Amino acid sequence: MLKLEKRPQPSRAWTYLTPVLAVVVTMLAGGALFAMLGNDPVEAIRTIFWEPLFGEFASYYRPQLLVKAGPLILIAIGLSLGFRAGIWNIGAEGQYIIGAITGAAVGLAFYPVDLWVIFPLMILAGALGGWVWAMIPGLLKVRFGTNEILVSLMLVYVAEQLLAKMALGLLRNPEGRGFPGSRNLQQYPAAHNAEIITGTGMHWGVVAAFIAVIFAYVLLSRHILGHQIQLAGQAPRAARFAGVNPARLTLICLGLSGALAGMAGMFEVSGPAGQISIDFNVGYGFTAIIVAFLGRLHPVGIALAGLLMALTYIGGEIAELNLSLPAAAIQMFQGMLLFFLLAVDVLTNYRVRLRTAEVA
Repeated sequence: MLKLEKRPQPSRAWTYLTPVLAVVVTMLAGGALFAMLGNDPVEAIRTIFWEPLFGEFASYYRPQLLVKAGPLILIAIGLSLGFRAGIWNIGAEGQYIIGAITGAAVGLAFYPVDLWVIFPLMILAGALGGWVWAMIPGLLKVRFGTNEILVSLMLVYVAEQLLAKMALGLLRNPEGRGFPGSRNLQQYPAAHNAEIITGTGMHWGVVAAFIAVIFAYVLLSRHILGHQIQLAGQAPRAARFAGVNPARLTLICLGLSGALAGMAGMFEVSGPAGQISIDFNVGYGFTAIIVAFLGRLHPVGIALAGLLMALTYIGGEIAELNLSLPAAAIQMFQGMLLFFLLAVDVLTNYRVRLRTAEVA
């Protein structure tokens, strides 16, 4: 029989090996899932991971990696700061939506004026919108001791209702003949988040994502706030003795994660998505949770994990088209990644031992 034996301290080797092992196990389990759906498992896995990079139309799909990875990395960086401190913001999807609404609203308010200052104002509005939405669970937790997991998650559904209301009401295109959705920001140069270098997928949201990676790395390794974040997560009692203010840290971490998620929403609505619509949100806020943990809550790891998750998004779309795989199967495949990561992460803190039979 097997038993788990607690390690004296977490294994450094397994800390880096578990994400790799989780990806491999996910491929195996995903292959079994695709086989049960009547598809060739090898072909399905090859389509998801190979076609976007080296397939016949790779020149079209490769730039999309940055487009998909940008919002995932930006949101995951913000979430990771809170997760490290033991502050669980599960509502980044709502903050992403509100950031898109506020950012688009500022841009549309100036339509059709063409001024360079409009886009920076949209970035600020998007960040502010996400920050305000994250402050709701933050202030409720600090003032009344509510659970930030439940409050932030419930606010996602409120944000989705606001999104529908805006697409059908205040932000609806007055020239859209009654159809839901705002004006197309891609056709409004002052508010369009266009590619910086044509054909690369590199837009300002991607730039912001990699700036956030550098910022988070410096914060965690060089700044006193980063030290407080890590101390609060690893030893809460020691953090209080060291003078860390839990309420202040909660508001800072939730505020940062909300602002980054809001910026991600603004960059998306002014770029790839192009408009506020009822189905604008595609789950980036939830997928970013997987990205954060797959990247071991480390900024560089999150950047790599974001690119990997973007690959599954694009490869999944190709598999849906070429192999007729249902979208739900691709979403389940992505969800498996977090499930198996959490499962194999046990090996970081525990050894597997063979239990010897006791002699009576």
